[in-house]
Amino acid sequence: MNTYGLEKLGITEPKIVYRNLEPAVLTEKALARGEGQLTATGALAVLTGKYTGRSPKDKFIVDSEGVHDKIAWGSVNVPTTRETYQAIRKEMIEYLNGKEVYIFDGFAGADQKYTRKFRIVNELASQNLFIHQLLIRPTKEQLEAFGDADFTLIAAPGYKCDPEKFGINSEAAIIIDYEAHEAIIAGSQYSGEIKKTVFSVMNYIMPVEENVLPMHSSSNMDPETHETAVFFGLSGTGKTTLSADPKRMLIGDDEHCWTPDGVFNIEGGCYAKCIDLKEENEPEIFRAIKFGSLCENVIIDPETRIPDYSDKSITENTRVGYPVDYIPNAQIPGVGGIPKVVIFLTADAFGVLPPISKLSREAAMYHFVTGFTSKLAGTERGITEPQPTFSTLFGEPFMPLDASVYANMLGERIDKYGTKVYLVNTGWTGGPYGTGSRMKLKYTRAMVTAALNGELEKVEYKHDDRFNLEIPVSCPEVPSEILDPKETWADKAAYDEQAKKLAKMFSDNFSKKYPHMPANIAGAGPKAD
Repeated sequence: MNTYGLEKLGITEPKIVYRNLEPAVLTEKALARGEGQLTATGALAVLTGKYTGRSPKDKFIVDSEGVHDKIAWGSVNVPTTRETYQAIRKEMIEYLNGKEVYIFDGFAGADQKYTRKFRIVNELASQNLFIHQLLIRPTKEQLEAFGDADFTLIAAPGYKCDPEKFGINSEAAIIIDYEAHEAIIAGSQYSGEIKKTVFSVMNYIMPVEENVLPMHSSSNMDPETHETAVFFGLSGTGKTTLSADPKRMLIGDDEHCWTPDGVFNIEGGCYAKCIDLKEENEPEIFRAIKFGSLCENVIIDPETRIPDYSDKSITENTRVGYPVDYIPNAQIPGVGGIPKVVIFLTADAFGVLPPISKLSREAAMYHFVTGFTSKLAGTERGITEPQPTFSTLFGEPFMPLDASVYANMLGERIDKYGTKVYLVNTGWTGGPYGTGSRMKLKYTRAMVTAALNGELEKVEYKHDDRFNLEIPVSCPEVPSEILDPKETWADKAAYDEQAKKLAKMFSDNFSKKYPHMPANIAGAGPKAD
């Protein structure tokens, strides 16, 4: 039996080892093993059990001598010892011995100058299908010449940790050992943990080794001019939806890097939210849910096998993973030019931020570091309704270095390339969550289009004193009253009260988390009374 080098990891007695099986074969294996069922469109649908979103309290980084002074330790980047890591890893390896093991050897980073080789070792065929579709798939020749991976990740959701024994928080553990070039995911079947662990690794490697800016962003470009746009945002703010524009080439939907040559996609696939998905609103994503795709926690009619995307009985965080080339206008390979426009996406549950505003360099750095949004239901365990949050760099859970490292890299690029930056609120209008309504997608698309094609450079702006933002007075295909959030509220006094509350939250967060940030950046944010 060919073990493909698994004995180097300690997996010396697997039942059988499969390497880089095709999606059709992985789908067959998953069905035969009872891991899921086929939908009417041919996608594989699985239930992930207890964990239907990321579990941030179960994520750790090995505090080793080689990385100790580089990591921004705290409540997000939580240290653990190498002894704890090795002890959990040892039990995981023992658990995998005697079982079928699935390997995917592939790449992260579409620009070959910066590509890294990843080996993903899976207990489940369905999770191996997921990562096969999410990372960059090697050609036959590349696979034959693959050699040793730059980084190895082992995922065994069936192995449950003993939290008391190991001094951790639950049966799940997501641990990265940057110095050993290895990571483990135990106890959770939510495939987003695999994807985001790869991202976290690249977010360390790229700045440290390559002076390249990693970004929690989607990206697309004009098919004729190749003018490139980048969309920053946390889960649920619209990165995937807004980047899947039929008039533009999709570079990628979630993870990118900004180099001296342009932008490249870290991944080779997309991971889209399915809740309330409709073909008329998001046709590219809707049609990508077909054979070879993996749906997580989507409710399927037992007779017709038709998915009910409105059913949130398990979670609002229903998901689908598919290769990027399932999108008809995908840019392959996922490489674009220097970004002409950067969009910061936020879902404001207070309903007081303007739907679009233009940012100066200083304001761009302020909002990049601040990363305000509302965590939407289901994206993390325990989130059942929108919660205001400040997530540094619009991706704090995945950024292991100090925020200033990434922020300074962004500021340098804005200066060098004259990139325009806009803040776009895809959240609520006419009132807060529960009273107002979610911003209409067609208006958001129109505003983003105007930003990308330069129309917003031609219009008049007015200054919002409280939020310190430049708001356009007009925008093609958008009612002017939509652009001023206060005008959408029936109760103007209630708007003022909510705006005052949110501005204070901005101010308090910034002074607490970034007391040493330069005054010109600190002064570019909202003003508390």
